[in-house]
Amino acid sequence: MNVERLMALDIGEKRIGIAVSDLLGVTAQGVGVYNRVNNQKDLAYLTELFRQYECTGLVIGLPHHLSGELGTVALRIMKFGKRLGASCGVEPVFWDERLTTVQAERALLEGNLSRKRRRQIIDQLAAQLILDSYLNYRRTRQNQDW
Repeated sequence: MNVERLMALDIGEKRIGIAVSDLLGVTAQGVGVYNRVNNQKDLAYLTELFRQYECTGLVIGLPHHLSGELGTVALRIMKFGKRLGASCGVEPVFWDERLTTVQAERALLEGNLSRKRRRQIIDQLAAQLILDSYLNYRRTRQNQDW
């Protein structure tokens, strides 16, 4: 069985939600939310976190329009993600994140959290949902290869 830890990011204009997998790549756990400063500092912080968690892969949520097309925000995220991947020494995987923030908001509403608390963790939960979706896809794909 492969031992690897993946990091997933939900990149927004002001904040970046962060999640990591367990060493077996089975579960996703939220790590936190990073408040963006500028690209250089953001890259340095995320690269250091990638190394601290001893990650071997990077999954970045990519916002598609509902039609499936990529907009200008997605293109900016791809550019940033490629720079981050180069800094971490890995090729990033860009994963369709459509509606993950909506899912996260629903889950937090069901949890009866205050608006302030929801704002604090929604990006982290979105990153966790992105990573969970990617891990499920990989498991399904591996099972089909048997």
